[in-house]
Amino acid sequence: MAVKLIAVDMDGTFLNPQHEYNKTRFREQYQQLLAREIKFVVASGNQYYQLKSFFDDIDEQIAYVAEGGGYVVDKKEEIYCGKLEPEQVADVLHWISRTPGINTIVCGRNGAYVLNGTDDVFIRRMRRYYHRLSKVSDYAEINDTIFKFALSYREDDVYPLMGEITRHLGNIVAPVTSGHGSVDLIISGNHKACGLQKIQKIYGIRDEEVLAFGDSGNDLEMLSYCGFGFAMENASAPAKAAAKYTAPSNSNEGVLKVIDDVLNDRAPFVCTTHN
Repeated sequence: MAVKLIAVDMDGTFLNPQHEYNKTRFREQYQQLLAREIKFVVASGNQYYQLKSFFDDIDEQIAYVAEGGGYVVDKKEEIYCGKLEPEQVADVLHWISRTPGINTIVCGRNGAYVLNGTDDVFIRRMRRYYHRLSKVSDYAEINDTIFKFALSYREDDVYPLMGEITRHLGNIVAPVTSGHGSVDLIISGNHKACGLQKIQKIYGIRDEEVLAFGDSGNDLEMLSYCGFGFAMENASAPAKAAAKYTAPSNSNEGVLKVIDDVLNDRAPFVCTTHN
């Protein structure tokens, strides 16, 4: 089955440990992907405005499944924006407020928001992933469409926290982790795979024609549903269990190596016709 869509997670997957990628090599590959009419999609838990900064020169051609599936853009056009109702947002924030030690970002269409007094070290670290990040004195000040919460917690206690969130808030949000104490609360049933399928519908692409790369808990649905799911060599155990294949690590340009295999019709990829 030929590949018609390639979806890449960013941190720990497409980007190396220095948060960079080989732009020269990828741009050469991308021209070949264009020639074959293979759609390229960035699928990440990060903010759209942060993700697009990596692809300024091809931003008008590619698609983004941002915020873990909460916000989908194709060729700079909004395709989908998730929405939590105000009372749902209030319920989630009320529950979080009763658990000490959680740093919280509220994520929406126009930006992300933290309370005044939030730990400055946390804010500085998060600006790497949220290029639009504002401080508010009260969450009630936020005038935006909200679709995600990004939490930071003690790494050793993340999985018990996720269990509690599922138990108390599972009808509103689903917790997913990218590791290192980070937990995203996405709209239940609204993950990266859902976002990719919205792109697929536009272009008439079947699940078995999708190649996806990921490394962590927020990639599981994406890795398991597609025809070619590749977990990185450096991926978490759940990601490796969800994927059919393994790519070299992100520090060794693993995604680009597998894209080379696609372009050269090497196993497991077979392309009988090229446009």
